[in-house]
Amino acid sequence: MEERNVIKPIEKKTAPRAKTMSAMLKAVVAAVKLVAAEEIMPRYMKVAHQRKSDGSLCTEADTATQLALAKKLQAILNVPVLGEEMSAEEQRAIWRAGENGLWCIDPIDGTSNFVRGLPYFAVSVALLREGKSVLGVVYDPVADETFAAELGKGAFLNGAQLVGREAVETLEQALANVDLKRLSTKLVAQLATHPPYSSQRNFGASSLDWCYTAAGRYDVYLHGGQRLWDYAAGTLILWEAGGHACCIENDEFAQGDIWQRSVIAALDKKLFDEWKNWIRAQQ
Repeated sequence: MEERNVIKPIEKKTAPRAKTMSAMLKAVVAAVKLVAAEEIMPRYMKVAHQRKSDGSLCTEADTATQLALAKKLQAILNVPVLGEEMSAEEQRAIWRAGENGLWCIDPIDGTSNFVRGLPYFAVSVALLREGKSVLGVVYDPVADETFAAELGKGAFLNGAQLVGREAVETLEQALANVDLKRLSTKLVAQLATHPPYSSQRNFGASSLDWCYTAAGRYDVYLHGGQRLWDYAAGTLILWEAGGHACCIENDEFAQGDIWQRSVIAALDKKLFDEWKNWIRAQQ
């Protein structure tokens, strides 16, 4: 499988919208919620943690959740599972073997928040075929909110079709989600001294950032570099909600490196174009 073609551009929008989730999507949502109830929430603020070789945190809850999710997802569709809590060598081997089907999971996106008791973390699950996300679920167990989508069938929030809030009129009025990690020094300086938006947030869970952007809770979104499991589900949810995304370096999100991909995104097309153009003018 070609490693630079993981999430391919989704054409706008020829398939009819589904009014309800499919049986398979419902099964994945149920599995994710059950695992979160059994493996994550009983350990919330009660679990020890350690640091992995890349400096990120990992807990017993991460590893237990990944194992439980893998079993339940393979009972729904028996294809390989690629999880965050695997070595890079394992991940790349599973990626190469998963062209005809692959589960991609982040058992706890926002582990640092989870450990410290900050209620902004989620379980993220995506099903990929031929390098394209075709199903995605992001579940916030604290808020009990489930964002979900299937390719060509729309996006959903707690089982109902996801309808984003009305966008602000200009970038100057926007609420931006900006993660400064991995952005260029020049761009960070401009964001700090001359931000083009009204206000800024970042809470440290990329999968939820995508979903909040899809719901219009954030008007625009910027991230300097995400891993596959950070964006695989969230990108599909945004696309199926009618949103837009690209990389800082190019207009096609699919052209980025699958293992670390920058993000420019918004639900509203006018804001997206204005945001993208401003960011690229600072490079």
